[in-house]
Amino acid sequence: MTIRSKAPFLFFILLSLACYPTSGEGSSGDTPMDPGVQTPESLEGDYLYHVVMLRAAPGRLLDLIELLKEERDLLGDANEPIPYWMRHTQGDQWDLLILYPMGSFHEYFEPGRTARRLESGTQKGLSERDLKREVDRLTSWRDELFVRGPDPSVVDEGFSQNDFYHIEMFVALAGRQRDLLEERRMENRYLQGIGRPQNLIFVREAGGPWDSFTLGFYRDLKHYSESADIPAEAEDRAAKEAGFEGADKIGSFLRRFILYHRDTLCVSIS
Repeated sequence: MTIRSKAPFLFFILLSLACYPTSGEGSSGDTPMDPGVQTPESLEGDYLYHVVMLRAAPGRLLDLIELLKEERDLLGDANEPIPYWMRHTQGDQWDLLILYPMGSFHEYFEPGRTARRLESGTQKGLSERDLKREVDRLTSWRDELFVRGPDPSVVDEGFSQNDFYHIEMFVALAGRQRDLLEERRMENRYLQGIGRPQNLIFVREAGGPWDSFTLGFYRDLKHYSESADIPAEAEDRAAKEAGFEGADKIGSFLRRFILYHRDTLCVSIS
């Protein structure tokens, strides 16, 4: 969805920008912003990820983050891909979202790979079971699902070059999952047309209620809000070229296919 259709987000952004330091990066008017090299093929994929959303118990968020840092170290010691994570600033109820690269169910649960993960934790006195128990102790709510998405090299690039993220999660109306997916692709074509970063698309494989979600990468809040400077005529032209009736019709078109959705703005974790 475009920032134009989100009044609460726009208010938050304008308020934040009032005291946001200038970086000397110009944006605007008819000059397209460089979103990096993105192709439709790179924005989707068949790579399997495990997505975990956690809300910390009251007052325990920093403790939970420290515990999850230990988990990251253990996964690194076992030669597992390091999970990607982000911290909520505004939107849905969770505090943290973690994206664990798996590859496929067969690869991830292959006996040798599973044994390496278990051995890594045991050697450091924190078994997989102990870790889960500690995470549960520090968590008041969780949700999880498995999704198919872009290759980790694409996800890696997004996280390594950016510190601000926009994630939109969707539950489709019955039988409209494919229509929703095509709408997400149309919106990426629109974003490309106005020179904005396109979103990575993830599609549910199992678990959780969410049928799909998109993940957008931005350098910071200022970068995210720059779409407000794009002329309405340019937005409308790009929307029509992408298959929408107009820029102001994108939100209503999306709502034909969804039961509900959640928007969340996030930041990186040091």
